[in-house]
Amino acid sequence: MALDESKQHRSILTSRERQIFQLLVEDNSTKDISVQLSISEKTVRNHISNTIQKLGVSGRAQAIVELLRLGELSLN
Repeated sequence: MALDESKQHRSILTSRERQIFQLLVEDNSTKDISVQLSISEKTVRNHISNTIQKLGVSGRAQAIVELLRLGELSLN
């Protein structure tokens, strides 16, 4: 018996990366995100850079578009 397709889906993002990009979509700055998550701005930037590399895109905007396309983010 095959597993349901949706149950097989594994996210390409860590939970923290998803959290940061969801906050970016909601128009938060890097500084806002660092305050909300109690982490440094550098850590926020590192998570963003790691995600950009994973996706093979060249910036935050392209990363957001790709994550929306892949269903990793939503515009709620």
